[in-house]
Amino acid sequence: MPQQPAPTPFAMLFPIVFMFAIFYVLVFRPQAKARNAHQQMLKHLKKHDEVATAGGILGTVVNVKSDTVTLRIDDNVRVEIEKSAITRLVKSRGEPKAEEVR
Repeated sequence: MPQQPAPTPFAMLFPIVFMFAIFYVLVFRPQAKARNAHQQMLKHLKKHDEVATAGGILGTVVNVKSDTVTLRIDDNVRVEIEKSAITRLVKSRGEPKAEEVR
């Protein structure tokens, strides 16, 4: 039985490179886009924006500092939290309220 020639190093490397490319497209790229969108949201926070924190607290932005944000969570209740604890913007001050849209 004749022996087959050994595959070239490039031929052995191709499947690994191909799997990394697929992994990049399916995992790394979307994760980086989401991280950048979150950073942009935090960068553009302004007074009167309604936000949700990682702990589930909903509040209105009262003051924005470089690393922290002061939230009003109830009448006469203010909490200072790190910006990184804000997970999403519930409503921006520029958005119309649901009653105004109708």
